[in-house]
Amino acid sequence: MKFYDEKILPMLIDKTCSLGQIMKLRSQVVPQCEGTVLEVGMGSGINLAFYNADRVELVYGLEPSEGMRRKAQANLEKSPVNVEWLDLPGEKIPLDDDSVDTVLLTFTLCTIPDWQAALKQMLRVLKPGGKLLFLEHGQSPDDSVHKWQDRITPAWKKIAGGCHLNRPISTLIEQAGFRIEELENLYVPKTPKIAGYIYKGRAVKATA
Repeated sequence: MKFYDEKILPMLIDKTCSLGQIMKLRSQVVPQCEGTVLEVGMGSGINLAFYNADRVELVYGLEPSEGMRRKAQANLEKSPVNVEWLDLPGEKIPLDDDSVDTVLLTFTLCTIPDWQAALKQMLRVLKPGGKLLFLEHGQSPDDSVHKWQDRITPAWKKIAGGCHLNRPISTLIEQAGFRIEELENLYVPKTPKIAGYIYKGRAVKATA
């Protein structure tokens, strides 16, 4: 599986996560980043083109996959912002408490094995007054779709890098100690509903 995980999977994820409608959604979320940014699950650097260099000082790119980091090289060379790699899993963020202004999550929370620990780490490093921006796919509110998500996820995650189709993203974020200030839900057009239900929004520390 190492060859698949490091060679084939990065290519598949890069293609599926950079389709037209997905890129349109990214273009609505990423420019909101400011200050020092932690991008969790930077992958192949698809988001880099959407950063506003006038608002962003530095991006910490958290990406444990060596294959993904290699895939990102071309995007890094064209990046309008400075990027520093962090090659540890999302559950282990090697940054100080209250050290980043923005945490960015795009199509990442579905794959992190211990999402509770990862979100707690994001909460820890986010400054008071900072923001968590998220663009994720997950559990549909439609019973028929949700049932199929539950059925397919065990097999799906084995071939899709651990991706869960059925995680209730907004609930997980709130359970970790964030308060959601803005949330939009939609199905991505021309995408199977089991994989295309989107959570897009902004959250802050619940105690902030």
